[in-house]
Amino acid sequence: MVQAEEIREALEEAFREYRGRLDTAEVGTVTYVGDGIARVYGLDNVMAGELVEFSNDVFGVALNLEEDEVGCILFGSEAEIREGDEARRTGRLLEVPVGEEVLGRVIDPLGRPLDGGGPVEAKETRPMEVKAPGVIYRQPVKEPLYTGIKAIDSMIPIGRGQRELIVGDRQTGKTAIAVDTIISQKNSDVYCIYVAIGQKNSTVARIVHTLREYGAMDYTVVISATASEPAPLQYIAPYAGATIGEWFRDRGMHALVVYDDLSKHAWAYRQVSLLLRRPPGREAYPGDIFYLHSRLLERAAKLAERYIIVPEGAPPDLMEGVDGKVYEREEGLREAMEKVKGIPGHEVRKVPGTGGSLTALPIIETQAGDISAYIPTNVISITDGQIYLESELFYAGIRPAINVGISVSRVGGDAQIRAMKQVAGRLKLDLAQYREVAAFARFGSELDRATQAQILRGEKLTELLKQDQYSPMPVEKQIVSIYAGVNGFLDDVPTEEIGRFERELLRYMEVNHPQLLKDIAEKKEMDEAMLKQLHHAIAEFKRTFHVG
Repeated sequence: MVQAEEIREALEEAFREYRGRLDTAEVGTVTYVGDGIARVYGLDNVMAGELVEFSNDVFGVALNLEEDEVGCILFGSEAEIREGDEARRTGRLLEVPVGEEVLGRVIDPLGRPLDGGGPVEAKETRPMEVKAPGVIYRQPVKEPLYTGIKAIDSMIPIGRGQRELIVGDRQTGKTAIAVDTIISQKNSDVYCIYVAIGQKNSTVARIVHTLREYGAMDYTVVISATASEPAPLQYIAPYAGATIGEWFRDRGMHALVVYDDLSKHAWAYRQVSLLLRRPPGREAYPGDIFYLHSRLLERAAKLAERYIIVPEGAPPDLMEGVDGKVYEREEGLREAMEKVKGIPGHEVRKVPGTGGSLTALPIIETQAGDISAYIPTNVISITDGQIYLESELFYAGIRPAINVGISVSRVGGDAQIRAMKQVAGRLKLDLAQYREVAAFARFGSELDRATQAQILRGEKLTELLKQDQYSPMPVEKQIVSIYAGVNGFLDDVPTEEIGRFERELLRYMEVNHPQLLKDIAEKKEMDEAMLKQLHHAIAEFKRTFHVG
């Protein structure tokens, strides 16, 4: 006979199991879907930026929180969703896989592979939208990031942690500069992220092929949201790139991220905003278009180093010093160095994972050279300088087609080694004077000898700064070339022979003066003896150079 007590215990056990299996979720109903967006009724507690799950494994993000409905952007096929379908809160933010596992891969902004290489086996993910580090956690930009391009490294230097805008019309070589900069990082400790926004599939495939050909994909990840992808994917692409770069930065490493380009990013955001019925402002862009790019570009930073005092031979991953104190930046380093003098058998060591950097190279496309348009002026005001490329120079055969007059790096000489400052100080001045007097020369008026010499020097320097694509030059060779130009060694060399002169000079230096090149690269500055040796070496070569 079944006892009442046994029945009660069995019912209680069944109820406990049922309660354990109970799945609660906040569910809404899709009231509209189309053009990459969905409107959902009933998600009263959803957060802005929260991931929302729709039917058939399509996900979206809540962007508009309205009184009655939530406006979501979709990252999958809208054909899979119907009006009346369920939409569920996930309680998660939009995330992207990060880590060294993504290097060498071509992925979409959600981390899905596009290169046929199987799933991305990343051990970690990070939210795409994070707050940029504050001023306290940063340090001034003072370490150079070499592009390998003579005109940039000598006159518009870029530093690690800087945001340098590349701006110009269509087909003026903007992407070429960015790709050359990535190739130039081959023997450095910089990891690269190339974000293609609204580009053609064929263009992205060509860039990936080029990076593979030059061995750059080993330290590069390509994030592709092409023109054929929905606008929401193009909108989140640069944030995915910044997130992957921050993973390296926050571990004390160095990363470079290229956004190609932010004009198309702004177009994608405008499209999404108009579809969500946000009020349009100037040129139909929404009111927060400035914030769109500022919150992205502020994430580029050179983080401050932190130091601790440890016993000599201590493990490398030690995070706490003997006195329990962390010393911040250079002032702290000086204080720690003074303190360690009185503690024998101890040393000052940088805290692991500090001092990393994320450098941003945003690209903006202008229409008919108009840099006073809405998006170009916005991004110019956010960045630390701009490299302006001109169609006229490009079609005149001056490549890279950099207008030195209005291109600027607001970090300036802080991002240059002293050896480059020593030789390139006069370069920008010589070119500026040349541009000024060359305008008068066009009128055919008679010029005095000094003006003729200025024009001659300017022509030679302009020719010297020309550089083929995919041929970045190490900084020590750039210094040799520029020294020859600014010190008059090229003044009597025919303009058409300058390219050959430079190639043969650099070959001569490699064979006959390899130690001098090595000293320039290692010491990063030249004393009187080195300057004298360089001068004699170029003069010696010039005596053997014969004009063809």
